[in-house]
Amino acid sequence: MKSENIKNLKQLIEKNNSIVFFGGAGVSTESNIPDFRSTDGIYNETKYKYPPEVMLSHSFYNSNTQEFYQFYFDKMIYQNAQPNNAHKALAKLENDKKLSAVITQNIDGLHQKAGSINVIELHGSVERNICTKCGLMYDLKYMLKYSHTIPICENCGGVIKPDVVLYEEPLNQNTINRSIEYIKSADLLIVGGTSL
Repeated sequence: MKSENIKNLKQLIEKNNSIVFFGGAGVSTESNIPDFRSTDGIYNETKYKYPPEVMLSHSFYNSNTQEFYQFYFDKMIYQNAQPNNAHKALAKLENDKKLSAVITQNIDGLHQKAGSINVIELHGSVERNICTKCGLMYDLKYMLKYSHTIPICENCGGVIKPDVVLYEEPLNQNTINRSIEYIKSADLLIVGGTSL
């Protein structure tokens, strides 16, 4: 980013008190989590016999659950990733009462790890997982015990699904409505790390 653009952004942030940040995969690339469309992105993965867009679909999850989880644990979980300066700066803006909400397409939980409180996760989070049979919730730590197989509920034996929006699944309407309300009431909307 050019120094003139940084200066302009800083001035906008200083004069506004109801800021909303809308971000995507590019926010987490500095934390060594690949984005989707760049040269090193997930969509350019050639190790698997199906394209990533297929492997991350609801129908693939249902019909090829084992292969879904092989890809998911290999390419979607970055348990050692840490918040970068962007995550930390947004958390500071929220702490300083300048930022009203972070709306993110990311599922990595790094905004919360950096200290952000009001994070709206459009596509869910790898940190939350739910049994498809009994509805019991599990954290990522539990899921990682099954990193080479299909995660199973210790309560009923059902398959545990990540609380992430897969292709062919709709976004949660309440999440969309909350995002729209925050954006409508914002003095300033900052969009970063996403081509939208």
